[in-house]
Amino acid sequence: MFQNNLLAGKRVLVTGGATGLGKSMGKRFLELGASLYICGRRKEVLAETAAELRQATSGTVKTFACDVRDAARVEAMIETFWQDGPLDILVNNAAGNFIARTEDLSTGAFEAVIGIVLMGTINVTMACGRRWLKEKHHANVLNISTTYAELGSGYVVPSAIAKAGVLAMTRSLAVEWGKHSIRFNAIGPGAIPTEGAFSRLLPVKELEEQARKHSPVGRFGTHEELADLAAFLVSDHAGYINGEFIIMDGGALLKGAGSFNQFGDMLTDEQWQAIRPKKKS
Repeated sequence: MFQNNLLAGKRVLVTGGATGLGKSMGKRFLELGASLYICGRRKEVLAETAAELRQATSGTVKTFACDVRDAARVEAMIETFWQDGPLDILVNNAAGNFIARTEDLSTGAFEAVIGIVLMGTINVTMACGRRWLKEKHHANVLNISTTYAELGSGYVVPSAIAKAGVLAMTRSLAVEWGKHSIRFNAIGPGAIPTEGAFSRLLPVKELEEQARKHSPVGRFGTHEELADLAAFLVSDHAGYINGEFIIMDGGALLKGAGSFNQFGDMLTDEQWQAIRPKKKS
């Protein structure tokens, strides 16, 4: 359904774009005609990814080593990228997360996650946004959020706090900057296997299997599914979609929201038959 020129002429920045979902989205954007800019903290990984993506797609890929928590470094990065012309699309994907009991977390643990996820998103968005507004340049921002951004979640509290803030920013700026033709949307991906996230959030094989079974569709999501959704949302075909939060998790959030949803994995057919309501004679 996607034409090869869907993103032709678009300059796209993906933060955290050297690995995982960021890398997969970047590859898809290149396949659809975009010029890609990626940033991350590890210069060597950025270089390896850029070379791999160029070889796979014959597209233009530029990199900048940057910790998005560093506002001055972010400003230098955007100024460098802007020399090719204004960016058209920003995908705030850089994140940090791990599973832990909240009472065991230090202040530094909170600062690390909130710094990358919330302040990093703010830093990059504002560096681009001020330029877009000054130059009257049409653009759009896609924030990679999480399924628990609205409801919260135990054992990932720093991430829940930060992602809630990102979602609030998404909706707020969608209204404030919409009149300037700058769109904002967010995706809340469910469980999609990546080496980094799964090693930190599902470190035990039993937890990974439990997460898979929790999905009503009985599987994890794929990188391709997320990349295609992202490509649509940042394309001109989604020009009237603004301020939306799209959950992409196979229905797992809905399953967890009901008090008795877990019974589907707990009860056998015989048990279901035994508890069926009896017809009155």
